[in-house]
Amino acid sequence: MAHAQANFVCQSCGTVHGRWSGRCESCGEWNSITEESASGAAGGPQSGKSSKGRPVKLVALDSELGEAPRSSSGIGEFDRVVGGGLVRGSAVLVGGDPGIGKSTLLLQIAGRMAKTGGNIVYISGEEAPAQVQMRARRLGLSDVGVALGAETNVENIIATLGAEKSVQLAVIDSIQTMWTNNIDSAPGTVSQVRASSQALIRYAKRSGTAIVFVGHVTKDGQIAGPRVVEHMVDAVLYFEGDSSHQFRILRAVKNRFGPTDEIGVFEMAGDGLAEVTNPSALFLGDRETKSPGTAVFAAMEGSRPLLIEVQALVAESTLGTPRRAVVGWDSSRLAMVLAVLESRCGIRLSGHDIYLNVAGGFKLTEPAADLAAGAAIVSALSGAVLPAENVYFGEISLSGAVRKVSQPDARLREAGKLGFTGAVMPEGQTKDSKKDLNVSQVANLGDLVAMIAATAPAPKGGDTS
Repeated sequence: MAHAQANFVCQSCGTVHGRWSGRCESCGEWNSITEESASGAAGGPQSGKSSKGRPVKLVALDSELGEAPRSSSGIGEFDRVVGGGLVRGSAVLVGGDPGIGKSTLLLQIAGRMAKTGGNIVYISGEEAPAQVQMRARRLGLSDVGVALGAETNVENIIATLGAEKSVQLAVIDSIQTMWTNNIDSAPGTVSQVRASSQALIRYAKRSGTAIVFVGHVTKDGQIAGPRVVEHMVDAVLYFEGDSSHQFRILRAVKNRFGPTDEIGVFEMAGDGLAEVTNPSALFLGDRETKSPGTAVFAAMEGSRPLLIEVQALVAESTLGTPRRAVVGWDSSRLAMVLAVLESRCGIRLSGHDIYLNVAGGFKLTEPAADLAAGAAIVSALSGAVLPAENVYFGEISLSGAVRKVSQPDARLREAGKLGFTGAVMPEGQTKDSKKDLNVSQVANLGDLVAMIAATAPAPKGGDTS
């Protein structure tokens, strides 16, 4: 009798090896490779068996299928991120740091949808039903009609969902605790997470039930388990935030049914997560307008404009190698802006420690933040207080030129709504951008430096000439 073939799978990255070794060649982890049966893939082909396929129904590209029906979650910020609501039969993966509020957010979504008459099932694999009930009571959702269960076996969960009538949404908290009978390994391993996800996604597509998975993240901020799970689901959302700040950011990094550059902003309160409809006012709530080194950046997150304060501190260094510390921005981007200031503008920064912070714990990824960061650094070095009524945006090139950015009108409209009357932006942006605001256009970084230096009270140890 032929022996059952075995594979050796890395429990860190999911790579399949032909034989066991102490170190995975793909991810470099030690002692992460375990033996698994090759015939234990849930829903996969059975080794040694062949079957004749059946034809599938084909449709023309121009046939009228209509848009996928969506169900509103009852939370506008969540609907904004997923593209207008949960699509019927879709699978969504929500990741985030422990304690950030993933379970609270999804319980609130389940409660809102249940209030509108939907049949909602919440499956907890980590907490007992009494613990989830305590959270629901704190959130004021104890009487909304959400069906609650505590189970980790995937076959039992699918049987439970199949026994319910027209389940609109099923929340699985969390996917790392699930296990299936078809895989002979412990829950949380790569093979179990992959097989459990595959079985639940297959049920979602067959039944039309929208399924939301909660996913743990690693120390690197990535969702734990194999990356293939992120490829299988329809949308991947990250719930970001800092325990020292009250706001949370929901960001889409993958979405088959909507944009991937939208964000939702929430504020953590005693009775759960509250939507923030005007995030700019939240991020600028404690702004210091009379100190040098602060500039307001007019950012774009998807279709939403945000005004965010960028803070800089420049101090003479006693170290052989000055410190460069940045929070909320790319450190490589800061190094580039500093190099341009030294090389193209003649500002000597090699003897100074430089600290850059994005207020409120927000993380900036847009190149348009270059001009605001540069203005804050020059202001901190020269001691000149930037005009409190100005916003800044523009991308800085290595030549020192300030490049145009996208959607300047939306940025300036947001600034006008919050009482700002001026803006510093790249030269050559559209004429409509200047409407109702006192706009100063700069062609290169040297123009900005000259503009700030003209208002400086007196030269400091770092000469800006």
